[in-house]
Amino acid sequence: MSKPAKSTKKTPAQDPPLEELEIGSAIYLTRLTTKFNNRKSWQRPDERMVQAVIPGTIHKIMVKEGAEVNLGTPLLILEAMKMRNKVLSPVQGVIRKIHVAEGEKVRKERLLLEIK
Repeated sequence: MSKPAKSTKKTPAQDPPLEELEIGSAIYLTRLTTKFNNRKSWQRPDERMVQAVIPGTIHKIMVKEGAEVNLGTPLLILEAMKMRNKVLSPVQGVIRKIHVAEGEKVRKERLLLEIK
C-alpha cells in the first residue's frame, strides 16, 4: 500500500498578510517576502558625487580640479571588459576633487570625483 502524498501548500494561517505596494502610480495588493521587507531602502544618489556604475579601470581623466564643466562634459574614461565608457558630467559646476588616478582599478559605486 502506498503512502498518501504530503501537501507542500501552506495553510492560510501561515501566509503573510496582504499589504499595499506602490510602484510608480499603481498600487498593488500583495504578500511581501521577509527578504523584501529587510532590504536596504533606495535613496536618490547625489548627482554631484560621481560614482562608478560598473567596476573597471580608469583609462583617462579628462578634467582637472577647479575646471568648469557643463552638463554632458566628458569627465573620464572607465574601461571595463575591454570597452571604454565615457563618464559624462551629470550637472553643471566646478570639479571640486578627483578621487581616482589613471590606471587605478575601481569597484562599483566607488566615488570618482566631486562637482560643486
